[in-house]
Amino acid sequence: FGYSRDDIGSFLPVYLEKGVLKNDPFQILDQEGVGQLVKMGTEKGRSVKPDLKVGICGEHGGEPSSVAFCHTVGMNYVSCSPFRVPIARLAAAQAAIR
Repeated sequence: FGYSRDDIGSFLPVYLEKGVLKNDPFQILDQEGVGQLVKMGTEKGRSVKPDLKVGICGEHGGEPSSVAFCHTVGMNYVSCSPFRVPIARLAAAQAAIR
């Protein structure tokens, strides 16, 4: 099962309103679900290739809590749209000093 941005208009507002989803998964990384898969993939990938570069792109790359999570799991970079770069840089700096 999966859904895309094209599908979400029909159900996402209701899912958010009813509490089925805590946040819009296209804006904020689900750290307990998808995030754990990302963490596992990063760890397993680096177990066979220690210098593996791992990053994230898209809306998540410019969202502060997602950027902090990326730092926590050891990602090398985030990529985002130009207008989000200042936010991403600030979030990355904050994650690095915490």
